[in-house]
Formats: sequence, C-alpha cells, structure tokens
Amino acid sequence: MAQRALASISCSICLEYLTDPVTTPCGHSYCMKCLEAHWDQRSVYSCPQCRQSFSPRPALVKNTVLADLVEQLLTTGQTKSHADNCPAGPGDVACDTCGETRQKAVKSCLQCLASYCDDHIQPHHRSPVFKTHQLVAPSHHLTDYICSVHNKVLELFCRTDQQSICSLCSMDQHKDHHTVLAVEERNQLVKSIQDRETQVQELALETQALRNSAQETVQRSGDSFTRLILFLQRKWSEVEQQILSKLKSEESRAQILQEKLQQDITELKILLNDIDSMSLTGDHCHFLHKSLSLSMRPEASDPPQPQTGSRSCFVEIPASLSTLLYQLEFILSDGVDNLSQALSQDLHPSVEPSSREDFLRYHTDLTLDPNTAHSELALSEGSRRVTFVLENQRYPDHHDRFSQLEQVLSRESLTGRSYFEVEWSGSVVYIALAYKSIQRKGNAKESAFGCNDKSWAMDCDKKGYKFYHKDHRSRVLGPQGSRIGIYLDHGAGVLSFYSIKEQTMTLLHKVQTTFTQPLFAGLREVIFVLKKNKKTNDNTSK
Repeated sequence: MAQRALASISCSICLEYLTDPVTTPCGHSYCMKCLEAHWDQRSVYSCPQCRQSFSPRPALVKNTVLADLVEQLLTTGQTKSHADNCPAGPGDVACDTCGETRQKAVKSCLQCLASYCDDHIQPHHRSPVFKTHQLVAPSHHLTDYICSVHNKVLELFCRTDQQSICSLCSMDQHKDHHTVLAVEERNQLVKSIQDRETQVQELALETQALRNSAQETVQRSGDSFTRLILFLQRKWSEVEQQILSKLKSEESRAQILQEKLQQDITELKILLNDIDSMSLTGDHCHFLHKSLSLSMRPEASDPPQPQTGSRSCFVEIPASLSTLLYQLEFILSDGVDNLSQALSQDLHPSVEPSSREDFLRYHTDLTLDPNTAHSELALSEGSRRVTFVLENQRYPDHHDRFSQLEQVLSRESLTGRSYFEVEWSGSVVYIALAYKSIQRKGNAKESAFGCNDKSWAMDCDKKGYKFYHKDHRSRVLGPQGSRIGIYLDHGAGVLSFYSIKEQTMTLLHKVQTTFTQPLFAGLREVIFVLKKNKKTNDNTSK
C-alpha cells in the first residue's frame, strides 16, 4: 500500500522522507546530507542501522532510481484508496483535518500546530509554501514544542541552562549562553547513543576475544604442566629403576661372596677335623706336614671381607634429590612469578594518588619472613618489627636466609598497586624493594639492597636520605622524619618514597622503570617497624 511505501522511504537519521537518497554498501538508504554529517563526526564509518563498518569511507552517489520512486510516491500518495487509510484508535494521534472519520496522523507540524494523516500531509511535501515548516512525529502535546513566552517554535537548545528555547529567547534571557540548534543537540544525543552502542558492541567482541584467549591459554598451560608432571614421573621411575637395579647387583655380589665364604668355612672345618684326628695319633711328622699345608692356604691369611660401603650411594641420593628439588622449585617459582607479573599488568593508564587518604586505599599489610632474616636480626610483634642485635638468634638453616648482611624480606610479594609505611629509629636504616632472585649467600655486594639491579633502596639516617640502585648513590632532599611511605605501581613501573609527618606527604624520590618480577619489601639494620593500617584519634594511619 502507498502508506507503507511512504513509510519505507524515510531516513532513519532525520526521520523525514528521503532527500537526495544514497545507499550504503550494506543496502540501507539515507539522505545524503544526513549520512555525510553522520560520518563527518566519526573516525569509523559504519551503517547507523546495522553497524556494518566500511573502510575506506564510501563515496556517496545519489540513487536516482530511489529518488524517482520517492517523488512518485509523494506525488501519487494522495490518490490511494480510502481503504488504505488507517482510522485513529485509542491512544493514537488523530488528523486535525479529517472529517467525521478521523484518520491516524503520520506527522505533526510545529508551525501549523496541527497533526495530519497521510492524505492531508501531502501539501507539506509538495508545496514550496510549507518547505520551512518543521514536521515531527505525531504528538498529543504540540504546545510542548512552543515557547510559552514568545509563542514560537523551540528550535534552539541552551546548553548553559539545559533547556529548549526559541530564537527570541536566545536574544533575551539566554543572551550570551551557549546555544545550538535543537536538531543539532538531538543529533549529538543520537551520536552519543550510537557511539555507546558501538562501544558496547566493541566491548562485547573484545570480551569474547579475551574469553577465548583465556580459555586457550588455560588449555595450553594445562598441557604444559601435564608434560612437566609426566616428565617428573618418568624421571622418578628412572631413578627408582636405577636404585632397584643397583640393589639387585649388590645383592647378587653379596650372594656370590656369601657362598664363597660358606665354602671356605666348610673346607676349613674338614681340615680342622683332620688336624684334630692326627694330633691324637701322635704322628707328629704328619701333623706338622698338615699344619704347614694349612698355613700356606691364601684364605687362611686373607679371608674375603664383606663390603658395606655400597650403602653410601643410597644415602647420598635423598640429599642430591633435595638439592635438585630446591633448584627446580626456584626455577619454577621464578617462572610462575614472571607469569603472574604478565597477568598483573594494567592495560589502562593509572593516576598516582595525590593525598595520603588516596594512598591508604592501596594499603598492603606486610609481615617479615623469618626464613630470610639474618641471624643477628630479632623479629617481634607478629613479625612486623625487626631489631638488630649482637646475638645469634639460632634460626634454622634455610636457603633463603641472608648470610652476609643484616637484611630481611617480607613474606608477601607486591604486584599491581600497593602502599605501605615503615617507622624507623636508630642511626642508619635501609628501606628497600627487591626481587626474590636477589642473592642471599656469598658476595655481599650482590646481596646488598641497592647495590645491584635486583633491588632499590632508600638509605635513611639523621643527617638525610640517599637512594641506591645498581650501586649508584643519589642524594635526596626532604624533611626528616621517622615514618616513610612507599608507593608501588608495578604495572606502570613506578616506585615512590615519601616522608610523612601527620597527614602531610613529601615526595623524596621517584623511580620510573620496568619491573620484570614481583617485588618484596626489604629492611636492613637497626630497628624497623611495619605499622598496620589503623585509624588513630588524629586520623594518622600506622
């Protein structure tokens, strides 16, 4: 029917009948000006209806066939049969021009303040007189589109006051305000909606791609760990077979030796009986002859001895496996930490906190690891306080313990964004962040905080501050205090040290680098106290 045909040739952007229609590669049609304006405001060229993207931007050419069809339908639309009209029902906007049987309105005119059915709207489409009239969707409340002060169409929008105004309002009470055409504001809203719809679709696609990638990574990770488990099981079986083979070989050797010794015992017993018998006969010459024969037997002077030293090979195996297990644990732990580091990377730029309250949002409770503490460091207060003492604490042997310098690391690793505070006293203290791979034994320089590429340290004393990294010293200026705040943004590669007095934080030193492993808090010498995040009466976090 003609009414349906007319409805099908409307532009989905301006909601009016197509003017200079153009068709996108996906088959949807729009007014040329509407689509050009729509794409001018975007960097991605897509269809407003189906969202299909085009690259490069399509060249728009007027669809002459569709333009002729629009003109023909607009011209002949008035000649359709009365049966094609749709009577207005409950809730519908009725035509203000129809007679007794009022038809359903298809448009309302803001200049005429009237609504028209498909028949009576035709003059607005054909006659130049109505070219300036603004047609909108049928409305029961046309007065809402009219300024109550000047009785003119609300064709402008005041962004300053966030309200619709007429042209006279813009020269009166809204003078010097930021005003735009109402249609521009509407188009901007439509654009905002379309942009967010596009973002929703892009996020959905990105989330699905992320989900697929995570599932694939889990599968591949599982395969890798399965291969590792099978490899360890195979090596376990090989060691077990070697032990059993060694046992069988030693048992066979012992059996042969046992049989030889038993044979010697039997022969010696027979010989002993013969000697005893001759001694009773009194034939001394025969007795001496037998005794000399006995003394010349090799077995008599060098009897075979059981070899018990072979057991030592079994004793050494557990110790060798223990060393191998430690090395394997270190390699695997270091590798998994690197994987965790990769997963902890923040893909979105972060803003460093600006106030102490903001920093405390990232507060991380830390405890000190007794397995890393030097033997002259005493831990207390639930492993939150460490004191340098001239007395061996008799800690059990541990491969993580610092043997050369009076240092200790935290139990907890730090990734992502974290913040903690250290309260210190004494003559000299070092507050550091270090990788787990930092040396614990041997060369003191390789294990000292700040003297290698695996640690960053702030040297605090009553005279001032110094920062160390790769054994390079930097003088640091800042207010003296007994409390230091440490902020870490691992993914962004930011490490900052602050001097804290009450609620005032003063930046002492900031590091910008790339961290390749999780970090651990480190402390060295004299007295250090890690404070919990508890609010006191003066709102000071300790």
